[in-house]
Amino acid sequence: MKNFLGSIGNRIFFLLLGGIVVAVFATNWLAGNERRNILRELRFQHLADRVEQIVQAVDNIPPAQRPIVLQAATNFGFEARMVDDMNDAIGSNASNSSSPLIEMLQARLGEDRKIAVQRESECPPLHADDGRGPRRDTCRVIYISLHDQALMRLRLHQPGEPPALRGRGGPGGPAGLFGLQYILLFLVLIAMLAWLVARMATRPIRQLAQAASRLGRDIDHAPLAETGPTEIRQAAHAFNAMQGRIRRQIQHRTHMLAAITHDLQTPLTRMRLRLEKVSDPGLQQKLIDDLGVMHGMVREGLDLARSMDSSEKIQALDIDSLLDSVCADAADAGQDVTLQGSTRAFVMAQPGALRRCLTNLIDNACKYGKSARVSIALEQQKIAIRIRDQGPGIPKAELEAVFEPFYRLETSRSRDTGGTGLGLTIALNIAENHHGQLRLRNLPEGGLEVLLELPPMTPPKNR
Repeated sequence: MKNFLGSIGNRIFFLLLGGIVVAVFATNWLAGNERRNILRELRFQHLADRVEQIVQAVDNIPPAQRPIVLQAATNFGFEARMVDDMNDAIGSNASNSSSPLIEMLQARLGEDRKIAVQRESECPPLHADDGRGPRRDTCRVIYISLHDQALMRLRLHQPGEPPALRGRGGPGGPAGLFGLQYILLFLVLIAMLAWLVARMATRPIRQLAQAASRLGRDIDHAPLAETGPTEIRQAAHAFNAMQGRIRRQIQHRTHMLAAITHDLQTPLTRMRLRLEKVSDPGLQQKLIDDLGVMHGMVREGLDLARSMDSSEKIQALDIDSLLDSVCADAADAGQDVTLQGSTRAFVMAQPGALRRCLTNLIDNACKYGKSARVSIALEQQKIAIRIRDQGPGIPKAELEAVFEPFYRLETSRSRDTGGTGLGLTIALNIAENHHGQLRLRNLPEGGLEVLLELPPMTPPKNR
């Protein structure tokens, strides 16, 4: 779960989803309260209309005829009768203070009238022959003074408050099946929207991360497209500018190293010619040997500069034919080299650079391990080239250090045997330029194994 929430896209998704859900539920709660208030106001208005009608009807007839009219009021859904004293008639749960219903009646009937409201939880039936038993309806008992100060008592029968006013849903209400389906559908749609927004927000970041990964493998990769929002364009522009500066610095370093090593070859050649004039044979041979070492370092320095140069054209190569040619050249030079296996695969590579990489690895095996047993095969959709020797191997702590420029082991791989510490560095640079990997390991039976893995251009062909 921690790894899942570690993604910025997932964080944006949950923040958006949570924020929208909270906002929707808060809005729905406020809208429900407002709806209930409006419905209550409409009920009060309807109640006030009925009271106003009966009061106006009774107010305009003589007192002797009022009981007859009030007796007929039961046909209109309420009971009405005249009472003598309001204080004796009103119970303890009556209210004559300010309330929405009283305010409405005062506004309609006049401020000079006395009005009180009493609420009853259950009402007796309007008619004696009503066999439906006691109702669960509520009654509002209203006391109103007429224009001649007579007091009238009204009992209005009302159905119980609907679920919308009580805040509870029935089977078809918001808490019912239909409401649950609506809420689930709404959450699904909101989740889809939040996921889309999160993907759109993180896509440029993923592209930037992919470009940074490609930059580590290929400094000459095409720059990022500077499109999208302002911030993304600025980030892409900064990344492209950084890639350009790194490319120029590598080119300057490569050209400088190549120029130095190239220019050193001429004075070294002149020095060798002049050494022929030294009369002491012993001193002459020592100087020639030292000059040969210097010449070898210059030559490998030039190879190192070329290994960092990616200007050579990339083309499809038959890796089997290339490796067979390198092994054949080594065998013709008197080295103990054998080759096994084939892949019938092609690689996209720089021919000269890849040949130099394989030559360095085979030369190292023959120079320091007496022989080179080379094999090639397809393993896990990669071309695996293994070169094993019979030498003393490399201490485990130094298996990675030998790839550093000019790094030499103190034993067999020293300057006395002609090593300059650049062969593996050159091979590693070339392997990485071809999106490959180069690893070393000591064999249990003795010797060193060099594993070069390269991506094939096409899937392997069946024999």
